[in-house]
Amino acid sequence: MSKVRVAAFSISLDGFGAGRDQSLADPLGVRGPELMQWFFPTRTFQQMHGNSTGGTTGIDDSFAAKSFENVGAWILGRNMFGPVRGPWPDDEWKGWWGDTPPYRVPVFVLTNHPREPLAMQGGTTFYFVTDGIEHALAQAKKAAAGKDVRIGGGVSTIRQYLQAGMVDEIHLALSPVLLGQGETLFAGTDMRALGFGPPQVTVGENATHYGITKANQP
Repeated sequence: MSKVRVAAFSISLDGFGAGRDQSLADPLGVRGPELMQWFFPTRTFQQMHGNSTGGTTGIDDSFAAKSFENVGAWILGRNMFGPVRGPWPDDEWKGWWGDTPPYRVPVFVLTNHPREPLAMQGGTTFYFVTDGIEHALAQAKKAAAGKDVRIGGGVSTIRQYLQAGMVDEIHLALSPVLLGQGETLFAGTDMRALGFGPPQVTVGENATHYGITKANQP
């Protein structure tokens, strides 16, 4: 059964899913990379970046690998695609990931400003959606062809889909970090009212993993 999922999304102990002041120098915001220290050492991350032999195995890696399983399309907020603001000045910016992004499936980027689709190496094509989260999800589900749609972030994008009741399953990686400030994931969101049950908790090597599923999901 196809699902809409949030997976391998890192939050700090004080509830922040990104640091403040995202920029070209700080793609995840100030101190944002500290949230991902459970993910960066894993074999899954290393293989994504061309290291076929390195990386840690274990619980953290198993969650990292599972987050990519059965994903047929992604949805990203514009900030997850890049630091450019306002109308696109040109087509020069092609994402944070170089010529071969790790997605390898269609990716739908939420934006207020139109742009032509961008085909990259490795099977990733970015589509820029200007008519809201519902249309982006409809297009992503069609492109996924029965596989899951992964809501990749950032924080605001995930929160919008949660509050609209469109997310079926969430995996959060709680990193042992206190950011102090940044973007909070659950502000104004009543997870119980949205139908989510108690989390399943697994302690990994460098993060604690919480799986939260809607009651009507298998």
